[in-house]
Amino acid sequence: MSDLLMTFYGDDFTGSTDAMECLEINGIPAVLFLEPPTQEQLQGRFSRVRGVGVAGVSRTMTPEQMDGELIPKFKALNALGAPFFHYKICSTFDSSPRIGSIGHAIDIGWDIFRPPMVPMMVGAPFLRRYVAFGNLFARVGGVTYRLDRHPTMSSHPITPMNESDLRVHLGKQTNKKIGLIDTWHMSKTEAEIDNRLGQLFQEGVEIVIFDTLDNSQMMQIGRIVWSLQGEKTVFLVGSSGFEYSLGMYLQSIGVVEEPAPLQSPGKVDQLLIVSGSCAPPTAEQIHWALDQGFVGVRLDAPRLVDPSTAETERAKVVREALELLQKGHSAILYSALGPDDPAIAETNERMAAIGLDPRSVGHKLGTQQGLILRELLERTELKRVCVAGGDTCGYASKQLGIYALEMIIPVAPGAPLCRASSEERRFDGLEISLKGGQNGVADYFGRIFHGLQAHQAIPK
Repeated sequence: MSDLLMTFYGDDFTGSTDAMECLEINGIPAVLFLEPPTQEQLQGRFSRVRGVGVAGVSRTMTPEQMDGELIPKFKALNALGAPFFHYKICSTFDSSPRIGSIGHAIDIGWDIFRPPMVPMMVGAPFLRRYVAFGNLFARVGGVTYRLDRHPTMSSHPITPMNESDLRVHLGKQTNKKIGLIDTWHMSKTEAEIDNRLGQLFQEGVEIVIFDTLDNSQMMQIGRIVWSLQGEKTVFLVGSSGFEYSLGMYLQSIGVVEEPAPLQSPGKVDQLLIVSGSCAPPTAEQIHWALDQGFVGVRLDAPRLVDPSTAETERAKVVREALELLQKGHSAILYSALGPDDPAIAETNERMAAIGLDPRSVGHKLGTQQGLILRELLERTELKRVCVAGGDTCGYASKQLGIYALEMIIPVAPGAPLCRASSEERRFDGLEISLKGGQNGVADYFGRIFHGLQAHQAIPK
């Protein structure tokens, strides 16, 4: 495994595919597993890879649950011997002291990797996420919002972002000392930037956040990260900006080659979409697809999360979807249309009424959607599917017995079309898109249907 360059753990499923994509398109062949791989797997089907990731679900976990999830995963990935390990988080910093605590993940990694300092990069300009003077911003449509005023993240049902200063937000999750290399420092010479980093280290800073506004700053961060190699694995925490930055820098110095252009796989006869997302971009994508002739099936989320009605409701959805597919339609099974959909509150109310924690709605609903997807695939010959929503993607993939994913083509930043590896023959080789709620433009589902990359136009 001497050629292995980076391992990573993604704190949600779609964010993990994002990290894999950024490695792949920047010349570092990568594969994403659902569990840490064995040496035999890496030496067989996946012998070409230099980046190995594990798709996780820690973003929705309590600190106690994170202990059980992250400690063995971090140790297993560390044992592969790559010079870099990345705890990959969403570029919207989804977290709180009690749910998906990034600070707690850093504390766990600190005990395992024993780093002198943890570099943190949250910005990802290619995803329209920026950090300036320690504050996080995200662009929606034509407007850039400070994250505590972001239309979705400021009112997120589980981890609302009410503080845009990452030092303040992260400081509520860990006692480690946090420092910043801001955009003023990033505009200086390489020597001055390195001196600033050394100064922070001398001051006892344990976590250093990098402002990230553009590609020039990303290139600098890639250079800095590459320079940190030593006897210990470098422990990184942040967005897929790390994969992008490192890949760009390594191409610039000739350590990796620019990858060959990828070939688009072409269109399919039918596409099945399963969405558990309530994000505005996904709602726009659903409306676009319905306008183009896809047929929608609204899922009754309150009945699906209720154990007393889930099985009956699931059977009803399967029957309705099968009828549509047998008639030759492409279908969209969705639980909500945007963050203001009344179904969201109704689902949370049903959860509370039957004594379930509303914060576990992602697990309950995602599992049911995964079971629906599995049955529909078993009863049809569909070759390509799309799943939208981070929790939905994670739990649906588990229902299909998928153990690894490799990118076929990039379709939108952070949302590639992938090929699945599964122990179950029906799902091995399945073409699948696992899309975060915030990812992709309005015609994303059309691009998946036609098998097109971002630069290719959908046929009229």
